[in-house]
Amino acid sequence: MAMDRESGSHAYLTTTEVADYLRLKERKVYDLVRQGAMPCVRVTGKLLFPRQSIDLWLMNHLEGDRASSTPVPVVLAGSQDPLLEWAVRESGAGLALLCHGSGDGVRHLLSGEAMVAGMHLLDAHSGGYNRPEALGLGGMRDLVMVRWATRRQGLLLAPDNPLGIGSLEDLAGDAVRLAHRQPDAGAHRLLEWLLARVDIDAARLHFTEHPSLNEDDLALAIRQGEADAGLGVEAAARRQGLAFVPLHEEAFDLALRRRSYFEAPIQRLLAFAREARFAERAEALGGYEVSELGRVVYNA
Repeated sequence: MAMDRESGSHAYLTTTEVADYLRLKERKVYDLVRQGAMPCVRVTGKLLFPRQSIDLWLMNHLEGDRASSTPVPVVLAGSQDPLLEWAVRESGAGLALLCHGSGDGVRHLLSGEAMVAGMHLLDAHSGGYNRPEALGLGGMRDLVMVRWATRRQGLLLAPDNPLGIGSLEDLAGDAVRLAHRQPDAGAHRLLEWLLARVDIDAARLHFTEHPSLNEDDLALAIRQGEADAGLGVEAAARRQGLAFVPLHEEAFDLALRRRSYFEAPIQRLLAFAREARFAERAEALGGYEVSELGRVVYNA
């Protein structure tokens, strides 16, 4: 087809191109856009169609609504992310937040108790992130994973770093109290992987008695003097005025069912993330790279 030769590599299609691609008349495309049924963006008055979104839209319709008609709760589960949390509020997406770690998000997505789950789960064998088969999501025939951001993870430390901590090796000292996350949280898995890489036995570290259930709780524990250090994202450190030692760059993705991708809350969130003030906020929070935001990294 001419579409494949001329525009197959284009990230955004024009109205003429998308009509040709879908073998529809342009008038029908305009009708679908007016009804809010087809994903598109408007740039200086011109309609553009993200190619990946159109492919998802097409596959969703080819499935013929085989999926259950039971409404999915408008809930964002999984890992807490400061930028995502802000964007949900500012976009008016209407998603309720239930953020208790990546593993919890997987469970809520599988059980149909969440529309979307944020996650950053490292596969210790490959070093890759959010591999569906490693997460127990390999059996979801309609799973889609969308890149949200690349985030900087590192050590959150008390203001001015009074203990002079500069590396993971410094955590092994008797004086260091380490805040930590629950076992199925992405940060916990990352910490275990990082410690193994520098041959540190976690049993030598002095963890606080209770885990922190999200990024803010961990940062606050350090800010209030309940712990001296902990692994978390740079944005959480900045939000609490903490010192930060960068250690690792990670992928944070949104996992959802294909039909949920086209629901209004998700489309509002992704549309907002293309606005200039979103990029400005990501820069202000610190530790984010959002150039790939919205890219479909997995489509079952």
